[in-house]
Amino acid sequence: MDRTHRRAGALLGTVGIALVVAGPVMLARGRSGRREIRAELAAQKITFPARGLPLELKPYAGRAVETGTEAHAYSRFIQGNLDRATGGRAYAEITAELHAAGGEDEQLCELRQTAFMGQSLRASLMSAYQAWQITTLVTGLGTALTGLGIALVATADALAPRSPNRP
Repeated sequence: MDRTHRRAGALLGTVGIALVVAGPVMLARGRSGRREIRAELAAQKITFPARGLPLELKPYAGRAVETGTEAHAYSRFIQGNLDRATGGRAYAEITAELHAAGGEDEQLCELRQTAFMGQSLRASLMSAYQAWQITTLVTGLGTALTGLGIALVATADALAPRSPNRP
């Protein structure tokens, strides 16, 4: 085997070993992140109501919010309640109405507070959902890198020169 093939085999083996090390680290970080998200969501003690959910959220009835998927669904539940309470207006729109009314309208002040709290809760839940999605990505990449690393190490081994004593 010529020198170029030996170098290629050595490079493949080195990259393969690096990936075999990096992949499990990513898997561990993904799992650790997911545990942390679950713990944080569980600590909030958010539970879907047993009744009164929109049809698309009925499968969640009575369930605690402990996963990113559940956080995303609960944020949709909050959005529906918020839309009903505010007539579909956002915090900024209500604030503009309040300023246009001279800033003294008690009903608009309360509605603005409701919009602020609802949108803040939704943002927090959506952040948990996005973090959950990232842990899924990291775990998937960790699995793929581990597999690719193993394949590269095997390829490097197959390209390695054989001595008479080595089969």
